[in-house]
Amino acid sequence: MSAAGAKMTREMVTPEGVDLALRLADGGERAAAFALDLLFMVLILIAMSLGLALLGYLTGIAMVEYVAAVWLLGFFLLRNFYFTAFELTLRASTPGKRITGLRVAMRDGSPLTANAVFARNAMRELEVFLPMMFLFTQGSGVDAWISLIGTVWCGVFVFFPLFNRDRLRIGDLVGGTWVVVAPKRILDDDLSAQAAPAVLFSEAALDAYGIKELGILENVLRRKDQAIMAAVAMRIRAKTGFDTPMPDEQFLAAYYKGLRGRLEGRLLFGVRRRDKHQKV
Repeated sequence: MSAAGAKMTREMVTPEGVDLALRLADGGERAAAFALDLLFMVLILIAMSLGLALLGYLTGIAMVEYVAAVWLLGFFLLRNFYFTAFELTLRASTPGKRITGLRVAMRDGSPLTANAVFARNAMRELEVFLPMMFLFTQGSGVDAWISLIGTVWCGVFVFFPLFNRDRLRIGDLVGGTWVVVAPKRILDDDLSAQAAPAVLFSEAALDAYGIKELGILENVLRRKDQAIMAAVAMRIRAKTGFDTPMPDEQFLAAYYKGLRGRLEGRLLFGVRRRDKHQKV
């Protein structure tokens, strides 16, 4: 890893006790993602205008006077709901972030919440769109001075990410989020299809965990960090009462295969267990 990459890497521990190494997006990556999103917003507005023009052509109604209203209303809706709507999805990223390989995440390692997404995007009006309004506002005399002061004041928000080590916006500080690199990767082999010791776990042992823990266990097995596997194996053994001597990796592989089969079997009957806290 380069020195720049190491500088932007943060070590964190999730609430489930799994160590993660995340690389934060730098200023250039975030600016590129935002520029792409602005481009998509403009293209949407252009498409709306062309649709309005086509409607006027087909109906014979003059639509020219409505184009400005469409742009104002469309831009209002896009700047208030575009980022929030996309970041509330499972990918937690706008089209611009997705193209540049970025996503939004909570700084404490917990799942991204709707409150955090709303908070970080509510501040964008103050950080980005208000400075843009001052920038394109022209005046003379007192109005010009007000525009200049407003532009300088809002510039503090625009360049704020350049003056903190985590490249956080004001919205990130308010929402408790940051933007991390989530590069695309080739699909990994199916762990359940790999060889694993034939171990028969009781139904009670397999019902100790749910879908969320299955995903965490899969990440642990793929990373193959011996210390993490030993800690996770000890927790599962204690919770399930499994005391048969077996290497940690083999035990985790066997339990993963058994848990996945148990959860998939229950899904066939419409039973979906979200995590270990949901009652069977």
